[in-house]
Amino acid sequence: MLKKDNQIEIKSREFAIQVVLLVRHLQNEQREYVLSKQLLRSGTSIGANVKEALRAQSKADFIHKMSIALKEASETEYWLEILHEVNYISDVDFDKIYPKCNEVLRILMSIVKTSKNM
Repeated sequence: MLKKDNQIEIKSREFAIQVVLLVRHLQNEQREYVLSKQLLRSGTSIGANVKEALRAQSKADFIHKMSIALKEASETEYWLEILHEVNYISDVDFDKIYPKCNEVLRILMSIVKTSKNM
């Protein structure tokens, strides 16, 4: 069950769902499997690491898991850019998902930075 006030948990889960739907489209319509699997792995890993971080055993564990989520978000951003540049993702689809990836990235950067300074 999601906590209603935890924005990164909510946004990373919503983003993961969008990634799954996009990958389904890429595989069914574009017949693209290699890059889309990379996108699926990194895009869904963000929320999984956030979920683990929220149940961390220590502050260091929390920072570590959130840092992994941040790295996965950065990798996801990369795969989205590549898939768009080679025209596997249309401008319309890219314009829907890319800003959400950036939003998750910004939130994670803020969480990691703030947590390290506490």
